Amino acid sequence: MASSTAEQPSQRGPLLSMRDVSKGFPGVQALSGVDLELYPGEVLALAGENGAGKSTLMKLLSGIHAADAGEIVYEGEVLHLDGPADAQARGIGIIHQEFNLIPDLTVAQNLFIGREPRRWGWLDHRALNCQAQAYLDELHLPLAARQVVGDLTVAHQQMVEIAKALMGKPKVLIMDEPTAALNGNEVTLLHELIHHFMTPGMGVIYISHRMEELKAIAHRVSVIRDGANVGVRKVAGTDMDEIIALMVGRTVSTEHRPEHVRADRAELLRVRGLSTRDFLDDVSFDLREGEILGVAGLMGAGRTELARALIGADAIESGEITLRGRPIRIRGPADAAKHRIGYLSEDRKRFGLLLGQDVKFNITLATMADLFSVSGLVRDRQMAARSNELVDSLRIKTPSVRQPVKNLSGGNQQKVVIAKWLLKGCDILIFDEPTRGIDVGAKEEIYRLMNDLLSQGKSIIMISSELPEVLRMSHRIAVMCEGRLTAVLDADQADQEKVMHYATLSAAPAAETT
Repeated sequence: MASSTAEQPSQRGPLLSMRDVSKGFPGVQALSGVDLELYPGEVLALAGENGAGKSTLMKLLSGIHAADAGEIVYEGEVLHLDGPADAQARGIGIIHQEFNLIPDLTVAQNLFIGREPRRWGWLDHRALNCQAQAYLDELHLPLAARQVVGDLTVAHQQMVEIAKALMGKPKVLIMDEPTAALNGNEVTLLHELIHHFMTPGMGVIYISHRMEELKAIAHRVSVIRDGANVGVRKVAGTDMDEIIALMVGRTVSTEHRPEHVRADRAELLRVRGLSTRDFLDDVSFDLREGEILGVAGLMGAGRTELARALIGADAIESGEITLRGRPIRIRGPADAAKHRIGYLSEDRKRFGLLLGQDVKFNITLATMADLFSVSGLVRDRQMAARSNELVDSLRIKTPSVRQPVKNLSGGNQQKVVIAKWLLKGCDILIFDEPTRGIDVGAKEEIYRLMNDLLSQGKSIIMISSELPEVLRMSHRIAVMCEGRLTAVLDADQADQEKVMHYATLSAAPAAETT
């Protein structure tokens, strides 16, 4: 049943209509005769796989692109937009999936850019920071106005984007994957913000791959596949599996638990008393061969900090790491790779890929010096051959290995990062938010791939903000809170309530194992 985020949509005519809209790019027909209606007071979910055309549709609505055919009717009049600024001036706001922030500026400067308060013609820094902080406090966002945006986590940067969009008091607000970087509590906070700002004359178009979110926030779901409409459903009374089937054109199994990993499986990695100067405190756990160890916790619990310490990106102050029974010292990511430990960052576009380079270059980047160069000369033909093998085995959808990786969908970009570490021969893979920004069909591909890796003898540490994902994929679950490990739970004895109990147990003296 839909949440009471807003009153039920108005029975008046639509606030916005997109009629028979089409858009093509060289070699690609992105949209073909798409219809969409948004009513006043409504949260309309827009669902579809990556590449289905959702973002293109929203770019038409926000003035970034112009449609090749069809029309957009807004507040009863045909809409002709002269760019994004025109759309914003008319009350159409958008929160893009990719951040549109200036990292070297503060939160306050990003919020008020182009409309800074002035006094006697000069920028009034005091008023800027005071007004920004008052606004952030009104939204109950855990942000400081003077913080530099580039120093914020991905989740906090997303909050800045949301706050920036809401400042314009839009009549139509488009939210393109607004919770991709947020954990459960932050998603709840976002939904409360929508409830707070929603007015009877306002409409929200909400794009998300998280089915539970759509059920909680939306009144209706419009589904597009391969650039065309395939159905509109009221959320109340609709099974989300039906929405998933519409999205992917097939039935997707969303219920799977890994086979139990026997206790006699060899211990691959042992961590004891791991502490860092700034955050981690006495963290201890084991990782077995052929196991997925899930790492759960609220934002700021220390999950990513743990991954960074394991690969040497953050200095370890005390503690010991043992690999296959032998103590090792990891001074940096290059050392981790030599020990066959690979890290897939939560921000793959920033830390996992070179977006301007092609698929081949990204796959072979970590092994170029080892496998594909002689006397400083790169063996391009061998690089292409091995890249093609991995593209085939991982089912990476790309026209060729010469395709720029920035043109791939999120799920296929993630597979390219995995291919890089497989080519390096890594036995331990640390997945930090492995399905962030990936649609439900691509998620299943990543899950299948992770299970395939286990069958090859690999072991995985999986960090995720999505508790259903952690419970579904993990053999055991390590729960963190405020830099400490508070419990290690067998998956078959864990549920969301138990995980959340330990995720908020900041005073726990030591990790509990069940």
